[in-house]
Amino acid sequence: MKLELVSFKLCPFVQYAVIILKQQKIDYNITFINLMTPPDWFLKISPTGQVPLLKADGEIIFESSVIGEFANDISTTDLHPTDPIQKAKNRAWIAFSASLFDTLFKIITADKTGYTEARNALFAKLEKIEAVKGDEIFFNGSDFAIIDAAFAPMFMRLNWINKFSNNALSIQKFSKLSAWSTAILSVNAVKNSVEEGLDDVYYSNIETRKGYLSTLLVE
Repeated sequence: MKLELVSFKLCPFVQYAVIILKQQKIDYNITFINLMTPPDWFLKISPTGQVPLLKADGEIIFESSVIGEFANDISTTDLHPTDPIQKAKNRAWIAFSASLFDTLFKIITADKTGYTEARNALFAKLEKIEAVKGDEIFFNGSDFAIIDAAFAPMFMRLNWINKFSNNALSIQKFSKLSAWSTAILSVNAVKNSVEEGLDDVYYSNIETRKGYLSTLLVE
């Protein structure tokens, strides 16, 4: 099957799809576009005008969660737990993870008051995840799963921000999430899911937004 993933380099939802494709060792090509000025061919085939978008033998598949499930379905292994209740719980928390990026965007773009509110909101969400995360290496145990891929882009961005800002968004008080983050960010499929130097691009993006967070950046 010929797969082509259409991507925007900074998009966390694209990264989620890439992680699953890499973890499942599925061959694919990737095409990068600029979402600020998307090409006409992309707008013609994308119902939402958003990435990721996957061409599978010419057929169009969109929405990151659907692309992730598709990549899992065509693989020889299954990255979901076998128990139907645990699988459903995983899917629910995967859906929950998407809301973290709306909050993170506010943290990056808001003034000092908005930054504080968004930071508190993010930590309130993280506290809910901490409460359900066990002591296992990954979310379900010792094996990397789709839910781990879903949270990987958030943990990577928090790691970048903390590196840039002397731990402005440190999650050390969440001991289980901190350990989970370390385990996830050590997985090769995660480490190789972004272009080299993307952390510098992310730093520049924070600077450009000129929110309160940009005043906390260190060289």
